[in-house]
Amino acid sequence: MALKDTIRKMEKMLTDLAKDLKKASEKGNKAASQRVRTGTIQFAKLAKQYRKESVAAGRKGGTTKRKKAKKTTRKKATKKRAAPKRTTPKRKVAKKKKVATKRRKRR
Repeated sequence: MALKDTIRKMEKMLTDLAKDLKKASEKGNKAASQRVRTGTIQFAKLAKQYRKESVAAGRKGGTTKRKKAKKTTRKKATKKRAAPKRTTPKRKVAKKKKVATKRRKRR
């Protein structure tokens, strides 16, 4: 399916969902509530399909690309702050030593 077709289906589905949602919330229509619940699941599937198609179209160059913004060459007036010096040296983490246990001879 083409990307444009998917977009059209998504738009139509959103308008239908909006109508049913209005019926469900304002009038308390239980059937419309059910249609909204199932419609959101279908819309989620369609949204995943749209994502796949749009990524594929972007790789092929099917979508219009934005122009990159020009970088400014103005130098910053502020100086970077130096990191504060440590007054105490870093502590090394002591490794746990294995303590050998002596076995006593039993008489």
